[in-house]
Amino acid sequence: MDTDVMNGVDVEQLVGTIEAIKDKPELARFNFRAKTTWINGGHSRTTIQSFYGAGQEDTSRSEPFVLEGDEPPVLLGANKGPNAVEMVLAALASCLTVGMVYNAAARGLKIERLEFELDGDVDLHRFLGLSDTVRAGYQNIRLTCSLQSDASDSELSELLEHVKNTSPVLDIISNPVNVEVQLKHL
Repeated sequence: MDTDVMNGVDVEQLVGTIEAIKDKPELARFNFRAKTTWINGGHSRTTIQSFYGAGQEDTSRSEPFVLEGDEPPVLLGANKGPNAVEMVLAALASCLTVGMVYNAAARGLKIERLEFELDGDVDLHRFLGLSDTVRAGYQNIRLTCSLQSDASDSELSELLEHVKNTSPVLDIISNPVNVEVQLKHL
């Protein structure tokens, strides 16, 4: 049996997933987890392995993903990894990439090449405790999507608009999210 693969995506499985969620909406509920441990200075290490999704605990990852985070020397770090706001840009680009590729595949649009370039502006006044009025996070993020495809400009514009409207990470960045913070002594 030939599977219909477009842009590296098994379209039959994608459609099957959508149909399964239509039949059982609770399958769409996921709980993702990460654990971060401070190493030294600005250096931290995050591990990501288990998550709950599709109605069950996922055990497909035998080893955790390990992400190193740090600051550049100008921010008193040792460049052991990207800083947290840089990882936000990476998360956004990764999410938009998945959205573009999966949705293009579902629409029968072949993508030959896809790249995102991002940059964002952060003012450190709030982070350093020097202002209560300046936003602590990104004030602006600029993103350019470059792609090579035989699809028409209108098809690609429509695809990008759809992806912008359905991207979980773009939604997280663009809209307030309830965040509960607790302190626990070790």
